[in-house]
Amino acid sequence: MEFSFDALRRWPDIEAPNLYAFDATDRLVLDTAAQEIADAGEGGVVAIGDRYGALSLGAATLHSASGIRVHQDALSQERAIVANADRFDLSDRIALHALDADLVRDARVVLLQLPRSLDALDEIARLIAGYAAPGVRVFAGGRVKHMTPAMNEVLSASFASVEAGLARQKSRVITASAPRPAGSHTDSSWPRSQRHADLDLTVWAHGAAFAGTRIDVGTRFLLDYLESVPETAHRIVDLGCGSGVLATAFAIQRPDAAVTATDQSAAATASTCLTADANGVGERVAVVRDDGMSAVPDRSVDAVLLNPPFHIGASVHAGIALKLFAEAARVLKPGGTLLSVWNSHLHYRGHLERLVGRTHQLGRNSKFTVTMSRRSE
Repeated sequence: MEFSFDALRRWPDIEAPNLYAFDATDRLVLDTAAQEIADAGEGGVVAIGDRYGALSLGAATLHSASGIRVHQDALSQERAIVANADRFDLSDRIALHALDADLVRDARVVLLQLPRSLDALDEIARLIAGYAAPGVRVFAGGRVKHMTPAMNEVLSASFASVEAGLARQKSRVITASAPRPAGSHTDSSWPRSQRHADLDLTVWAHGAAFAGTRIDVGTRFLLDYLESVPETAHRIVDLGCGSGVLATAFAIQRPDAAVTATDQSAAATASTCLTADANGVGERVAVVRDDGMSAVPDRSVDAVLLNPPFHIGASVHAGIALKLFAEAARVLKPGGTLLSVWNSHLHYRGHLERLVGRTHQLGRNSKFTVTMSRRSE
């Protein structure tokens, strides 16, 4: 099959009429970096944040790049890249990597979809500056409405030259070059930690982990209701574990429980391992990178803890929460419980009743609602 941006799919990620597998930023990054990609040679091109393969597969077909190293934090999007590469017969042109030194070692060109998190951008920039070739050029693209001057400042901490290009179709590319020595950074490298004395909890996080070392207000609210999980519940899953706050706190409260923390984000699962270890429960929290809970058998879990996201990329979309509710229903034993917190304006209770079972409200504040749903027999 001949490569076409229009033929790219999001599958097995969520697909919907208002969700796309590429945008104008992908095209602009590839056009801006065209000559550098063509000159980079075997293994010289890296694509980071390549959501569904537009950057890596576009570089392979439009500019004859090969040996392209690719990193995508989200497992569903990583799998979509693999599926698209297979469909276009380009699997031999790309190789998936973790966000580590081997991803960018001696790279000459880095194609980057700008993350919305400045911490994620900082970790990526530091890694490139530390291990890529001295002459590396980074082409970082994003939608203008999501770009801020702070992104330039973050890149400037790792690169001596940072230049913003002209906008096209509401997208823009920032080009960074001349890596700064690692010793020029004034603060600590990644991952980072923060002690939360009020909760007697230390949180570790990589840059792309949701909320970083902070504890987001939804999770903090849900922590007040962990004791609502029945004492008879022994097998627990923290679904969408982020930095591992819920899984770690539950393991501390319930020493007899077997806790599994799962998230599709590589940054999240790595962060959760560090958080659990830092709080002395690393041996009792099993951490799994998974899309939903595909590795968990049906009707095998006593309780699920969930603070579902309500964004898919930059789009507000209920699809991911509904997918997670359905996954919780699948893995819960009859009579098992789903403890969840969600933005009250999203009105998820009806969906929980339909997908999981009888649902009642445990708490509500100005922004969030905590519910307990019992799996139907």
